[in-house]
Amino acid sequence: MDFSVSPRIEDFRQRIERFVAAQVLPLEADRSHYDAHDNIRPEVLEPLRARARAEGLWCLQLAPESGGQGLGKVGMAVCYEAMNRSIFGPVVFNSAAPDDGNMMVLEKVATPAQKERWLAPIVAGKVRSAFAMTEPHPGSGSDPSMMLTTARRTGDRYVIEGRKWYITGAQDAQHFILMARTSDDPRKGLSAFLFDRSAPGWRIERRIPIMGPEEHGGHCELVFDGLEIPVSDLLMTEGDGLKLTQIRLGPARLTHCMRWLGLSKRCVEIARAYAEDRFAFGERLAKRESIQMMLGDLAMQIEIGRLLVMKAAWELDRGGFARKEVSMAKVHVANVLHKAADTAIQINGARGYSKDTPLEWIYRYARQARLVDGADDVHKMVLNRNLEAEGSDFWQWPVGT
Repeated sequence: MDFSVSPRIEDFRQRIERFVAAQVLPLEADRSHYDAHDNIRPEVLEPLRARARAEGLWCLQLAPESGGQGLGKVGMAVCYEAMNRSIFGPVVFNSAAPDDGNMMVLEKVATPAQKERWLAPIVAGKVRSAFAMTEPHPGSGSDPSMMLTTARRTGDRYVIEGRKWYITGAQDAQHFILMARTSDDPRKGLSAFLFDRSAPGWRIERRIPIMGPEEHGGHCELVFDGLEIPVSDLLMTEGDGLKLTQIRLGPARLTHCMRWLGLSKRCVEIARAYAEDRFAFGERLAKRESIQMMLGDLAMQIEIGRLLVMKAAWELDRGGFARKEVSMAKVHVANVLHKAADTAIQINGARGYSKDTPLEWIYRYARQARLVDGADDVHKMVLNRNLEAEGSDFWQWPVGT
């Protein structure tokens, strides 16, 4: 495995780094640029997005024919980390969840007509999107087989009944990908559909208040009471819903990790700067062994996360599924992000707990990282299943030709 990146990827990384430093961080530092949910206000965001498009830094994750830059997963790992030096970064470059994962799965599985209708407007930044899968108890969460929302075919349409919740971005979304049950088959019982916000037969029941800062559009509870979806808006074929979730969620989990590494490094950056400036008991904080051990350990844990992410990205780029690698990266990096924020707050003291830095924002955001796209415990359980099935081959290196 070669850990060097191409000159093209490095060029993108450097340009993103400069853009974030010059254009995004100054806006992040001014609380007047935040909306009521602790994200960047739309009227502040849109000019930044226009500049990112003009500089060719838009939709790195998609192929050129889809309107992207075609960097591949390894290139994304490098650049997404650079984007999320700022808490506002990813959305500026159209690389934030849930649009990021939705665009990638639509590019991969949608028909040409579906791409024109549903994908192109998201790529252009004209609309936002959401992925509606999670349900209230006793419906599906990490286990899609428990899904209760139904799609009943009537002629050339499917009629949807059910309820979803914690659907990220739903309040601002125009385009939705919806998972629903079309049969009781354990492997072919789920299907995926596309629908527009304007369609009748569904509603947003509430925007669910959460502990952390929110993505644009929040986390919402949706009720479906007769939504009709044309057969032409079925993604893939009937019964391919579970397959679609696997196609979407693996890469989406990894892109979360790419972004979280950027936030983790930002925490270290803020902690180091404060430790260098702050004197206590006649000594600079940075000279204290306890501080050095905290920061040294964080640096090591972040680098371990980067290696896990890069291995998974490399495996995906060469055509593998990287299921084990993505699960390991997801668990490790989510915990590193939480530890990085906590340690940086501890070093900064009251300053870190205040809103004078983004550390408290990152800390609140970080707690959800161990839950979204599969809780730590679920991923560890899946890894153990692999261990039981593979034995010592669990750690086998791939053999080249």
